[in-house]
Amino acid sequence: MSLNNTQRIVDEWIKINGVRYFNELTNMALLSEEVGELARIIARKYGEQSFKENESKDSLADEIADVLFVLVCIANQTGVNLQEAFENNMAKKTSRDKERHLNNHKLK
Repeated sequence: MSLNNTQRIVDEWIKINGVRYFNELTNMALLSEEVGELARIIARKYGEQSFKENESKDSLADEIADVLFVLVCIANQTGVNLQEAFENNMAKKTSRDKERHLNNHKLK
């Protein structure tokens, strides 16, 4: 699925199930909340924290998808074409960092 398709699917879902997009500030707060939930899972799964008795250990993919959903909502409501933005960003990174990481002794 392309990012363009993802944006279209989220937009259709919002129009059918969500009534309307939350405003940009609300979605930014929701994004922060979702990133925090993702961070909690990563801290427990890969970090030094342990899971609580009632916490799900298999929600990493779901939390990542929650972050993606809110990011797509923000892109849709602000007119950002994620496919184009991502392709441009990858070209920028490739040009800027072409040899930077290959020559980083810390990564070897």
